[in-house]
Amino acid sequence: MRNAIIMTLALVTALSLNACNTVSGAGKDMSSVGKTVTKTANDVKN
Repeated sequence: MRNAIIMTLALVTALSLNACNTVSGAGKDMSSVGKTVTKTANDVKN
């Protein structure tokens, strides 16, 4: 069971990195997620 979890995490990580292609791309993705969360929180608050 533990090996399956490790393999799943490794696969997800590999696919995520492949989708971004670069560290810069990963940073932009994370920034986009942060902005979306902030906007949603502000919409709920108002």
